[in-house]
Amino acid sequence: MNLDEHGAAHLSGAAAPFLEALETALAGQPADQAGIRLYGVTGLAAILDSIGSRAAQLAGRRPVRAILFDKSESTNWALGWHQDRTIAVRARAEMPGYGPWSIKAGLRHVEPPFALIERMLTIRIHLDSVDETNAPLLIAPGSHLMGRIPETEVEATIARCSTATCLADRGDIWLYATPILHASATATAPRHRRVLQVDYSADILPAPLEWLGI
Repeated sequence: MNLDEHGAAHLSGAAAPFLEALETALAGQPADQAGIRLYGVTGLAAILDSIGSRAAQLAGRRPVRAILFDKSESTNWALGWHQDRTIAVRARAEMPGYGPWSIKAGLRHVEPPFALIERMLTIRIHLDSVDETNAPLLIAPGSHLMGRIPETEVEATIARCSTATCLADRGDIWLYATPILHASATATAPRHRRVLQVDYSADILPAPLEWLGI
């Protein structure tokens, strides 16, 4: 798939040289949780700098949010079709076009103007292999070009775009346009499916808003 046209690209083995360092950096995180929002993890920023140098599409962008996902027998969750629309910031400040606000895992999030989301990219670094039985990410190719999609139009958009399944080997990276419609079912053969998801942006937020970062 092509990032510009489809909103996704598969970078086979791109993170493989960094897996040991990543797993060391993430070793202190709680096990068997659906999603852990990461901030201040020692060494993570430097590792992501090295990984980012392998994806030309990330040039000029910096990591602004990281989430560690896992699925297992005890956390075999599903995720309905949606677009990612929020960003993590250091502190709340009322600004035109920014809102609503929310708290996720103790961190402040806000929905920015959608044009900012459209300029962002997201990578998913696969720490475990994922096949058809282990709840791979599903995407609607091309949906990233359709703007902010109302919930009432999600089903019709998926029907128009069709769906694609994002399989991966350990060490692979999937690169996505952040606003792409995506979902994930429960695993039919559940086992650990660790994915480090990192959002990237080149934008500077209007003062006094600041990215939380990683």
